[in-house]
Amino acid sequence: MSNGLHFESLQQCLILSGCLDRETLLPLWEQRESLLQGVTCIDVAQLERVDSSGLALLVHLRDFAGRRGIELQISGITDRLRTLVELYNLKGIIPLDSDS
Repeated sequence: MSNGLHFESLQQCLILSGCLDRETLLPLWEQRESLLQGVTCIDVAQLERVDSSGLALLVHLRDFAGRRGIELQISGITDRLRTLVELYNLKGIIPLDSDS
């Protein structure tokens, strides 16, 4: 029962909304290279649900950008996503220093 994943680019930000889970992430995965061109921020504030697969994709996107010399920020981290990041001990990879 997934609402799907929607994404749009606005200036240097990729805005994600809906659900980022194993059922919905394939289109984002397939388009990651073109979607991340010129992007320095991913806004996740409008995501209703993120599972471990979605979190893994966010980690990959940060790494993908980092290998190209871009520090990709993830903004709008919700309490639920914050909890997932903490449970998987990924605070060093997905910084939680700013409130959403």
